[in-house]
Formats: sequence, C-alpha cells, structure tokens
Amino acid sequence: MASEISSSSLLARAGDLIDLAKKAGADQADAVIVRSRSRSVSVRLGKVENTQSSESDDFSLRVFVGQRVASVSANPGFDLKALAERAVAMAKVSPEDPFAAQADAKDLAHEFPDLELFDPTEIPTDALTEEALACEAAALAVQGVTNSSGAGASAGAGGLVLVTSHGFSGSYMASRFGRSVSVIAGEGTKMERDYEFDSRLYAADLESSAEIGRRAGERVVKRLHPRQVPTASNVTVVFEPRLARGFVGHIASAINGASVARKTSFLRDKMGQQVLKSGLHVTDDPVIVRGSSSRPFDGEGVRGERLVMIEDGVLNHWFLSTSTGRELGLPTNGRGVRGGNSVTPASTNLALEPGDISPEDLIRSIGTGFYVTELIGHGVNMITGEYSRGATGFWIENGEIAYPVSEVTIASNLKDMFMRITPASDIDRKFGTAAPTIAIEGMTLAGR
Repeated sequence: MASEISSSSLLARAGDLIDLAKKAGADQADAVIVRSRSRSVSVRLGKVENTQSSESDDFSLRVFVGQRVASVSANPGFDLKALAERAVAMAKVSPEDPFAAQADAKDLAHEFPDLELFDPTEIPTDALTEEALACEAAALAVQGVTNSSGAGASAGAGGLVLVTSHGFSGSYMASRFGRSVSVIAGEGTKMERDYEFDSRLYAADLESSAEIGRRAGERVVKRLHPRQVPTASNVTVVFEPRLARGFVGHIASAINGASVARKTSFLRDKMGQQVLKSGLHVTDDPVIVRGSSSRPFDGEGVRGERLVMIEDGVLNHWFLSTSTGRELGLPTNGRGVRGGNSVTPASTNLALEPGDISPEDLIRSIGTGFYVTELIGHGVNMITGEYSRGATGFWIENGEIAYPVSEVTIASNLKDMFMRITPASDIDRKFGTAAPTIAIEGMTLAGR
C-alpha cells in the first residue's frame, strides 16, 4: 500500500465488459470491481497468534434486457466475452422486475471531490506486531487485569471501480488502520471482560496503543464485583456513546427504504410525521472530508449530498437507491451500496446530532438510573419496534455512577424510546455512525 492503487487498467477492463455485454444483447449494463487489500496481526499474552495478508479484485457484471436483469461475478483472469454472454443469457430467462434500472443519467456524478480517503502510509508487519503487543501490554499493566483475550493491529484499503453503459466511469480507494484489545479481570466465576479499539482512515490519527490498552484495562476493572438490582419500571437508561451508536443504527434501519418497501419497518407510514423527540436531528453526509464512510459517488454512480434525515424530530427522507426509490415512487438520494450482485440503500456518515448538556450533567440530572456499557442478544423487532436486551453497566445514585450492575434486561418499544431521547454534547464523529451519550426515560428494567 505504498501508493494509491492504480485503477486505470480496471476501468478499461470494466469498459470492455460493458461493450461486450451490449454486443451480446444487453440494453444496459454496469460493471463493478470491489477492491480489497488488508494485513493484520493478532497477539495474545505477548506472543503472535496469527498474521494475515490478502488482496482481491472481485468483478461483477449486471445486465438489463428490457425489464429483465441478471448479475454474474468472477475473479480476475476470466474471459470477458464468455462472462458477458452468460449474463445476457441469464437475463433473457429471468422474470421481469418492474423496479430494476440503472440510475438516471442526470443523477450521475461527473466531478469527484477530493475527500482525502486514502493514506498511502506503509506499515510493515513487524510494526503492526509491535503495536498489537504494546496495546496488550498497556492493558495488562492496569492493576486488577488478570488475563488477555488478545490484541490486534491492522492496515488495509478498500474501494470501488464502476463503469456503466450510460456514461459513468469512476473509482476510489479508502484506507483503514485499526488497533484493538480485549482483556479479563477477576478469577473463576467472577471474571469480567471488556475491550477497547480505534479505527481511522489515516494512520497518524490513530490513538496510541498505550492509550487504547490503558482504557481497556480500566474499563474491565471497573466492572468487577457487579450487583443485581430489583425489577423496576419507569427507569431512565443512559447509553454510553459506544452503545448509542448502535441505537442510532436502529433508527437507520427503520428509515431504510428497502425495509419500508418490504413493510418490515415500524416507521413505514411515518414520512412527514414526528418520529423522534422534538429538537432532535439525524443527519447523513457522504461527502465529509476524511469521513469514515465518505465516498465521492454511491454504488450506482450517483453523488449523494448531506441530508437531514430527521429534522426537529420529523422524518424527512428514506435511504434510497434507484430501484428502491422507484418502488416507493421517489428518486434516489445517492445511498445505493453494492452488496454482491445487488444494490441496496444504506447510510453513510450518519449522526444523531448532540445536545447542549455534558454527559456528567445529564447523569446528575437523572438522579437514579442505569448507565449501560454492554448489551447482550438481538431482541429488537423492527416490524413492531419491540425492544428487549440483556445489559450490564453501572447503577446511578444521587446523580453519580455508584456500582457495577449485571444480569439485567432492559425493555421498551422503539416508538416510545425514540420520543424520549435526551442527547448529551460528547459526540465523536470518527466512526461511520456517530452519537453522543443518550438518556432514554421510561424503560422497564428486569432484575432480581
């Protein structure tokens, strides 16, 4: 990864594939190459457990014959003509899809902003090993940490090459560097486990391995000797930012156009209505410079723009690709993502915008409640909104973190939870989904 990987030869190859598909009888076609380069090292207790290195260029061709569509995939070295003919033959015998189509030519991106997504920094395997070992050593040095589940360091890049039959040709690469560690505190049946990590587009932006390890150690030690608390209703639950990001993911799922079209979202009939507490805003922006999930164009060649998905609690937009938009009678908003041979809508740099109160003052204002640091299980029904998950964390008394808590379940309905969110001010936008600490009133807590 010494320099940004040239895509010129792949663009030419994709263009040839489009020409052959049209000669074979396709009305329209697009060719995609998904690029991936990665190298990683994992260690445990001071010894290297695994090193991995991989490179791939995965080709996909999608062809349209009338309203019939088919897709085929191949690895480098395939016969272009045979692949194109096979795709067209498959399309001709496929059932018609009234919504399948390429993006309109007027929606295609023609200028690609420099979003600074690629860092050419080369990190040797030995250096990755040193960083992973340093991360683990810093965690093990925290008093009370008794064992390690392992640490890792990685460097890589991924990107997209896209050529369409109606005039689009473009490519981009984004780098990724990461560090992580997981450690254990306590002994026997009283062990606790926790972790810490960092992931950035640019190597120089990574937090130090010593800092990541120290935080992991401190987190797990704080979890020792947890108590159970009695069952209670109308509890205010506070989600730390790490978990709040996952909660915002539920919002994203509920406003995904594909879920709306399938009628698998409990917000499917709520466009233009209030779905979050007044004053809350959810934004999605694919063109943030050095944004974790930024891109100059989507999986169909459409350039997206910043959208306020939910403004002052009111739902403004679904995430839409071309086909999903057609199904819902709406234009794409540049959120198409290639997944295998399909295009589905998804968020980019998604954020629940912060409030004005610090997390410390938010906790003080609660008085008594539950501060969650880990969620267990997948008890979320996106059709009905029912929410029930196992949780561990800390009890809040007199506005302060009092003692660790485990073996409880928190429950409510997402419809109600969305209307009771209070965000703090501590948002960190380094991840593709960003959220501050959030408090949600009126939840049920099942304990002893």
